[in-house]
Amino acid sequence: MTQTLFSPFKIKSLNLPNRIVMAPMTRSFSPGGVPGQDVADYYARRAKGEVGLIVTEGTTVDRGGASNDPKIPNFHDEAALKGWAGVVEAVHAEGGHIAPQIWHQGMMRKPGTGPHPEAPSDGPSGITHKGKKVQEAPTEAEVTDMVLAYAKAAGDAKRLGFDCVEIHGAHGYLIDQFLWGQMNIRQDRFGGALPERATFAADIIREIRAAVGQDFPIILRFSQWKQQDYEARLADAPEEMEEFLKVFADAGVDVLHCSQRRYWEPEFPEVDGEKGLNCAGWAKKLTGLPTITVGSVGLSADFFTAFAGQGSGQRALDDLEERLAKDEFDLVAVGRALLQDPDWAQKIKHGKADELQDYDPKSVMMLT
Repeated sequence: MTQTLFSPFKIKSLNLPNRIVMAPMTRSFSPGGVPGQDVADYYARRAKGEVGLIVTEGTTVDRGGASNDPKIPNFHDEAALKGWAGVVEAVHAEGGHIAPQIWHQGMMRKPGTGPHPEAPSDGPSGITHKGKKVQEAPTEAEVTDMVLAYAKAAGDAKRLGFDCVEIHGAHGYLIDQFLWGQMNIRQDRFGGALPERATFAADIIREIRAAVGQDFPIILRFSQWKQQDYEARLADAPEEMEEFLKVFADAGVDVLHCSQRRYWEPEFPEVDGEKGLNCAGWAKKLTGLPTITVGSVGLSADFFTAFAGQGSGQRALDDLEERLAKDEFDLVAVGRALLQDPDWAQKIKHGKADELQDYDPKSVMMLT
Protein backbone atom coordinates (compact mmCIF):
# COMPACT_ATOMS: atom_id res chain seq x y z
CA MET A 1 0.00 0.00 0.00
CA THR A 2 2.98 2.39 -0.28
CA GLN A 3 3.77 2.19 -3.98
CA THR A 4 2.63 5.74 -4.77
CA LEU A 5 4.12 7.14 -1.58
CA PHE A 6 7.55 6.00 -2.76
CA SER A 7 7.20 7.06 -6.39
CA PRO A 8 9.31 10.00 -7.64
CA PHE A 9 8.05 13.55 -7.98
CA LYS A 10 9.46 16.38 -10.09
CA ILE A 11 8.70 20.05 -10.28
CA LYS A 12 11.02 22.45 -12.07
CA SER A 13 14.58 21.87 -10.79
CA LEU A 14 13.43 19.70 -7.88
CA ASN A 15 13.60 15.92 -8.37
CA LEU A 16 12.40 13.96 -5.35
CA PRO A 17 12.79 10.19 -4.93
CA ASN A 18 9.46 9.89 -3.07
CA ARG A 19 6.44 11.84 -1.86
CA ILE A 20 7.42 12.16 1.81
CA VAL A 21 8.10 15.66 3.14
CA MET A 22 9.40 16.43 6.61
CA ALA A 23 6.99 19.04 7.95
CA PRO A 24 8.44 22.22 9.47
CA MET A 25 8.50 22.04 13.28
CA THR A 26 9.80 24.76 15.60
CA ARG A 27 12.71 23.41 17.63
CA SER A 28 14.45 26.40 19.33
CA PHE A 29 17.86 24.73 19.44
CA SER A 30 19.78 27.57 17.76
CA PRO A 31 21.31 29.85 20.43
CA GLY A 32 21.63 33.39 19.13
CA GLY A 33 19.59 32.37 16.10
CA VAL A 34 22.49 30.34 14.68
CA PRO A 35 21.92 26.68 13.67
CA GLY A 36 24.91 24.61 14.77
CA GLN A 37 26.30 21.17 14.02
CA ASP A 38 23.62 19.51 16.14
CA VAL A 39 20.93 21.07 13.92
CA ALA A 40 22.78 19.96 10.79
CA ASP A 41 23.06 16.41 12.15
CA TYR A 42 19.35 16.40 13.08
CA TYR A 43 18.27 17.16 9.52
CA ALA A 44 20.92 14.89 7.99
CA ARG A 45 19.52 11.93 9.94
CA ARG A 46 16.13 12.45 8.26
CA ALA A 47 17.79 12.68 4.85
CA LYS A 48 19.64 9.43 5.56
CA GLY A 49 16.29 7.95 6.58
CA GLU A 50 15.04 8.57 3.01
CA VAL A 51 12.76 11.55 3.54
CA GLY A 52 12.14 12.96 0.06
CA LEU A 53 12.12 16.64 0.98
CA ILE A 54 13.00 18.26 4.30
CA VAL A 55 11.32 21.57 5.13
CA THR A 56 13.18 23.17 7.99
CA GLU A 57 11.72 24.66 11.11
CA GLY A 58 10.55 28.23 10.64
CA THR A 59 13.53 30.56 10.24
CA THR A 60 12.93 34.27 10.51
CA VAL A 61 13.32 37.09 8.01
CA ASP A 62 15.23 40.31 8.61
CA ARG A 63 12.69 42.32 10.59
CA GLY A 64 13.42 43.14 14.22
CA GLY A 65 10.09 41.88 15.56
CA ALA A 66 9.96 38.66 13.55
CA SER A 67 10.70 36.28 16.44
CA ASN A 68 9.75 35.85 20.11
CA ASP A 69 12.63 33.51 20.95
CA PRO A 70 16.39 34.10 20.53
CA LYS A 71 16.86 30.34 20.10
CA ILE A 72 14.73 30.26 16.96
CA PRO A 73 17.08 30.33 13.96
CA ASN A 74 17.11 33.37 11.71
CA PHE A 75 17.85 33.57 8.00
CA HIS A 76 19.73 36.85 7.70
CA ASP A 77 22.66 37.24 10.10
CA GLU A 78 26.03 36.23 8.64
CA ALA A 79 26.65 33.60 11.33
CA ALA A 80 23.18 32.11 10.87
CA LEU A 81 23.54 31.89 7.09
CA LYS A 82 26.89 30.17 7.55
CA GLY A 83 25.16 27.72 9.87
CA TRP A 84 22.45 27.06 7.29
CA ALA A 85 25.11 26.43 4.65
CA GLY A 86 26.39 23.68 6.95
CA VAL A 87 22.89 22.22 7.21
CA VAL A 88 22.52 22.12 3.42
CA GLU A 89 25.91 20.45 3.05
CA ALA A 90 25.06 17.79 5.64
CA VAL A 91 21.66 17.00 4.07
CA HIS A 92 23.07 16.85 0.55
CA ALA A 93 25.86 14.56 1.74
CA GLU A 94 23.14 12.04 2.65
CA GLY A 95 21.45 12.41 -0.72
CA GLY A 96 18.61 14.56 0.64
CA HIS A 97 16.76 17.67 -0.54
CA ILE A 98 15.97 20.61 1.68
CA ALA A 99 13.98 23.87 1.76
CA PRO A 100 14.06 26.56 4.43
CA GLN A 101 10.71 27.71 5.74
CA ILE A 102 10.94 31.49 5.89
CA TRP A 103 8.82 33.02 8.60
CA HIS A 104 7.65 36.13 10.44
CA GLN A 105 5.49 35.76 13.54
CA GLY A 106 3.76 39.10 13.17
CA MET A 107 1.44 40.03 16.04
CA MET A 108 1.81 36.54 17.50
CA ARG A 109 5.13 37.73 18.84
CA LYS A 110 4.68 39.49 22.18
CA PRO A 111 6.37 42.93 22.19
CA GLY A 112 9.54 43.02 24.25
CA THR A 113 10.49 39.41 23.49
CA GLY A 114 12.97 37.72 21.18
CA PRO A 115 16.40 38.76 19.97
CA HIS A 116 15.24 42.35 19.38
CA PRO A 117 12.96 43.21 22.31
CA GLU A 118 13.03 46.89 21.37
CA ALA A 119 11.34 46.28 18.01
CA PRO A 120 7.57 46.50 17.49
CA SER A 121 5.58 43.45 16.36
CA ASP A 122 4.57 43.79 12.72
CA GLY A 123 0.95 43.23 11.76
CA PRO A 124 -1.42 44.37 9.03
CA SER A 125 -3.47 46.80 11.11
CA GLY A 126 -1.83 47.10 14.52
CA ILE A 127 -4.67 45.16 16.16
CA THR A 128 -4.90 41.80 17.88
CA HIS A 129 -7.27 39.06 16.76
CA LYS A 130 -9.69 40.37 19.38
CA GLY A 131 -9.72 43.81 17.77
CA LYS A 132 -7.59 45.54 20.40
CA LYS A 133 -5.39 48.26 18.96
CA VAL A 134 -1.85 47.94 20.32
CA GLN A 135 0.06 50.07 17.79
CA GLU A 136 -0.37 52.06 14.61
CA ALA A 137 -0.91 50.21 11.36
CA PRO A 138 2.23 50.00 9.21
CA THR A 139 2.51 52.31 6.21
CA GLU A 140 2.54 50.91 2.69
CA ALA A 141 6.29 51.53 2.64
CA GLU A 142 6.71 49.47 5.81
CA VAL A 143 4.60 46.65 4.36
CA THR A 144 6.80 46.70 1.25
CA ASP A 145 9.86 46.37 3.47
CA MET A 146 8.30 43.26 5.04
CA VAL A 147 7.76 41.84 1.54
CA LEU A 148 11.37 42.47 0.57
CA ALA A 149 12.63 40.78 3.74
CA TYR A 150 11.05 37.52 2.56
CA ALA A 151 12.55 37.96 -0.91
CA LYS A 152 16.03 38.58 0.48
CA ALA A 153 15.81 35.40 2.56
CA ALA A 154 14.70 33.37 -0.46
CA GLY A 155 17.54 34.76 -2.55
CA ASP A 156 19.99 33.76 0.17
CA ALA A 157 18.44 30.29 0.26
CA LYS A 158 19.19 29.74 -3.41
CA ARG A 159 22.71 31.14 -3.01
CA LEU A 160 23.40 28.74 -0.12
CA GLY A 161 22.37 25.73 -2.20
CA PHE A 162 18.87 24.96 -0.88
CA ASP A 163 16.70 23.03 -3.33
CA CYS A 164 13.56 25.16 -3.00
CA VAL A 165 11.93 27.50 -0.49
CA GLU A 166 8.73 27.49 1.57
CA ILE A 167 6.89 30.62 2.68
CA HIS A 168 5.07 30.27 6.01
CA GLY A 169 1.66 31.75 5.35
CA ALA A 170 -0.33 29.73 7.89
CA HIS A 171 -1.36 29.36 11.53
CA GLY A 172 -2.07 32.98 12.38
CA TYR A 173 1.41 34.37 11.72
CA LEU A 174 2.15 37.53 9.71
CA ILE A 175 1.06 36.49 6.21
CA ASP A 176 -1.99 34.73 7.60
CA GLN A 177 -2.84 37.86 9.59
CA PHE A 178 -3.02 39.78 6.32
CA LEU A 179 -5.37 37.08 4.94
CA TRP A 180 -7.61 37.09 8.01
CA GLY A 181 -10.32 39.75 8.00
CA GLN A 182 -10.38 39.73 11.78
CA MET A 183 -6.87 41.23 11.87
CA ASN A 184 -6.63 42.98 8.51
CA ILE A 185 -8.88 46.04 8.36
CA ARG A 186 -6.65 48.05 6.03
CA GLN A 187 -8.24 50.36 3.47
CA ASP A 188 -5.38 50.32 0.94
CA ARG A 189 -4.51 47.68 -1.66
CA PHE A 190 -3.50 45.21 1.08
CA GLY A 191 -6.99 45.22 2.61
CA GLY A 192 -10.59 44.64 1.59
CA ALA A 193 -12.15 41.33 0.51
CA LEU A 194 -10.21 38.09 0.83
CA PRO A 195 -8.64 38.20 -2.66
CA GLU A 196 -7.37 41.73 -1.92
CA ARG A 197 -6.08 40.65 1.50
CA ALA A 198 -4.05 38.02 -0.36
CA THR A 199 -2.09 40.82 -2.09
CA PHE A 200 0.62 40.81 0.60
CA ALA A 201 1.35 37.12 0.00
CA ALA A 202 1.18 37.62 -3.76
CA ASP A 203 3.72 40.45 -3.59
CA ILE A 204 6.02 38.19 -1.57
CA ILE A 205 5.72 35.41 -4.15
CA ARG A 206 6.49 37.80 -7.02
CA GLU A 207 9.50 39.33 -5.29
CA ILE A 208 10.82 35.89 -4.39
CA ARG A 209 10.43 34.79 -7.99
CA ALA A 210 12.47 37.81 -9.10
CA ALA A 211 15.16 36.85 -6.57
CA VAL A 212 15.40 33.11 -7.34
CA GLY A 213 14.56 32.80 -11.02
CA GLN A 214 11.99 30.72 -12.85
CA ASP A 215 13.31 27.20 -12.17
CA PHE A 216 13.57 27.39 -8.35
CA PRO A 217 10.36 26.00 -6.77
CA ILE A 218 8.37 28.20 -4.39
CA ILE A 219 6.06 26.52 -1.84
CA LEU A 220 3.44 28.43 0.15
CA ARG A 221 1.98 26.98 3.32
CA PHE A 222 -1.51 28.16 4.26
CA SER A 223 -4.22 27.08 6.70
CA GLN A 224 -7.83 27.79 7.48
CA TRP A 225 -7.33 27.46 11.26
CA LYS A 226 -5.31 29.89 13.38
CA GLN A 227 -3.49 29.40 16.65
CA GLN A 228 -5.56 32.29 17.95
CA ASP A 229 -8.79 30.56 16.89
CA TYR A 230 -8.82 26.88 15.91
CA GLU A 231 -12.29 27.22 14.39
CA ALA A 232 -11.42 30.19 12.15
CA ARG A 233 -11.87 29.80 8.39
CA LEU A 234 -10.75 31.97 5.51
CA ALA A 235 -13.18 30.25 3.13
CA ASP A 236 -16.52 28.66 3.96
CA ALA A 237 -17.09 27.33 0.44
CA PRO A 238 -14.93 26.11 -2.46
CA GLU A 239 -15.73 29.24 -4.46
CA GLU A 240 -14.25 31.43 -1.73
CA MET A 241 -11.15 29.24 -1.48
CA GLU A 242 -10.67 29.40 -5.24
CA GLU A 243 -10.78 33.21 -5.17
CA PHE A 244 -7.80 33.64 -2.86
CA LEU A 245 -5.78 30.62 -4.01
CA LYS A 246 -5.99 31.96 -7.57
CA VAL A 247 -4.16 35.06 -6.35
CA PHE A 248 -1.24 32.89 -5.23
CA ALA A 249 -1.31 30.88 -8.45
CA ASP A 250 -1.34 34.01 -10.62
CA ALA A 251 1.61 35.39 -8.63
CA GLY A 252 3.67 32.32 -9.56
CA VAL A 253 3.65 29.94 -6.60
CA ASP A 254 4.55 26.36 -7.56
CA VAL A 255 3.22 24.21 -4.69
CA LEU A 256 0.55 24.75 -2.02
CA HIS A 257 1.21 23.21 1.40
CA CYS A 258 -2.25 22.83 2.94
CA SER A 259 -2.15 22.60 6.73
CA GLN A 260 -4.90 20.74 8.58
CA ARG A 261 -4.97 19.43 12.11
CA ARG A 262 -6.09 16.01 10.77
CA TYR A 263 -5.52 15.28 7.09
CA TRP A 264 -8.41 12.75 6.92
CA GLU A 265 -11.08 15.34 7.65
CA PRO A 266 -13.05 16.72 4.66
CA GLU A 267 -12.64 20.43 4.02
CA PHE A 268 -16.18 21.02 2.75
CA PRO A 269 -18.31 18.02 3.86
CA GLU A 270 -21.46 19.92 3.01
CA VAL A 271 -20.34 19.76 -0.63
CA ASP A 272 -18.89 16.28 -1.07
CA GLY A 273 -19.70 14.43 2.14
CA GLU A 274 -17.86 13.08 5.15
CA LYS A 275 -15.34 11.25 2.94
CA GLY A 276 -14.82 14.20 0.63
CA LEU A 277 -11.65 16.00 -0.39
CA ASN A 278 -9.42 17.39 2.33
CA CYS A 279 -7.85 20.83 2.16
CA ALA A 280 -5.01 19.73 -0.14
CA GLY A 281 -7.48 17.90 -2.35
CA TRP A 282 -9.64 20.95 -2.83
CA ALA A 283 -6.64 23.24 -3.34
CA LYS A 284 -5.38 21.02 -6.16
CA LYS A 285 -8.82 20.70 -7.72
CA LEU A 286 -9.38 24.46 -7.65
CA THR A 287 -5.95 25.59 -8.88
CA GLY A 288 -4.40 22.65 -10.73
CA LEU A 289 -1.23 23.20 -8.69
CA PRO A 290 0.62 20.38 -6.90
CA THR A 291 -0.28 20.22 -3.22
CA ILE A 292 1.14 18.87 0.03
CA THR A 293 -1.22 17.38 2.59
CA VAL A 294 -0.34 17.47 6.28
CA GLY A 295 -1.99 16.90 9.64
CA SER A 296 -1.27 14.08 12.08
CA VAL A 297 0.02 11.72 9.35
CA GLY A 298 0.68 8.29 10.83
CA LEU A 299 -0.82 9.30 14.18
CA SER A 300 -4.30 8.97 15.61
CA ALA A 301 -4.33 12.18 17.65
CA ASP A 302 -3.71 15.75 16.51
CA PHE A 303 -0.67 17.72 17.56
CA PHE A 304 -2.43 19.89 20.12
CA THR A 305 -3.29 16.76 22.08
CA ALA A 306 0.28 15.54 21.81
CA PHE A 307 1.93 18.80 22.79
CA ALA A 308 -0.36 18.94 25.81
CA GLY A 309 1.60 15.94 27.06
CA GLN A 310 -0.43 13.05 25.70
CA GLY A 311 0.98 10.39 23.41
CA SER A 312 -0.40 9.65 19.96
CA GLY A 313 -1.30 6.18 18.79
CA GLN A 314 -0.53 5.06 15.25
CA ARG A 315 -2.94 5.47 12.36
CA ALA A 316 -2.79 3.20 9.33
CA LEU A 317 -1.69 4.83 6.07
CA ASP A 318 -4.05 2.91 3.77
CA ASP A 319 -6.47 5.80 3.26
CA LEU A 320 -3.58 8.21 2.71
CA GLU A 321 -2.07 5.99 0.03
CA GLU A 322 -5.47 5.57 -1.63
CA ARG A 323 -5.96 9.34 -1.81
CA LEU A 324 -2.43 9.82 -3.12
CA ALA A 325 -2.94 7.13 -5.76
CA LYS A 326 -6.15 8.88 -6.88
CA ASP A 327 -4.08 12.05 -7.37
CA GLU A 328 -6.03 14.05 -4.80
CA PHE A 329 -2.70 15.58 -3.72
CA ASP A 330 0.96 15.07 -4.60
CA LEU A 331 3.08 15.06 -1.46
CA VAL A 332 2.61 14.08 2.18
CA ALA A 333 4.17 16.05 5.02
CA VAL A 334 5.02 14.10 8.17
CA GLY A 335 5.66 15.90 11.45
CA ARG A 336 5.75 14.24 14.86
CA ALA A 337 6.27 10.74 13.51
CA LEU A 338 9.58 11.92 12.00
CA LEU A 339 10.39 13.90 15.10
CA GLN A 340 10.12 10.70 17.09
CA ASP A 341 11.95 8.48 14.60
CA PRO A 342 14.32 9.71 11.85
CA ASP A 343 13.99 6.28 10.15
CA TRP A 344 10.18 6.45 9.91
CA ALA A 345 10.20 6.67 6.10
CA GLN A 346 12.55 3.69 5.72
CA LYS A 347 10.44 1.59 8.05
CA ILE A 348 7.29 2.39 6.09
CA LYS A 349 9.07 1.67 2.80
CA HIS A 350 10.33 -1.74 3.92
CA GLY A 351 7.12 -2.85 5.64
CA LYS A 352 8.46 -2.60 9.17
CA ALA A 353 5.37 -1.02 10.71
CA ASP A 354 5.86 -3.17 13.79
CA GLU A 355 9.03 -1.18 14.53
CA LEU A 356 7.28 2.21 14.50
CA GLN A 357 7.10 4.02 17.82
CA ASP A 358 4.15 5.87 19.31
CA TYR A 359 4.85 9.57 19.52
CA ASP A 360 6.22 10.71 22.88
CA PRO A 361 5.86 14.46 23.64
CA LYS A 362 9.30 14.34 25.27
CA SER A 363 10.70 14.24 21.72
CA VAL A 364 9.98 17.96 21.46
CA MET A 365 12.55 18.61 24.15
CA MET A 366 15.34 16.82 22.29
CA LEU A 367 17.16 17.14 18.99
CA THR A 368 17.27 13.43 18.19
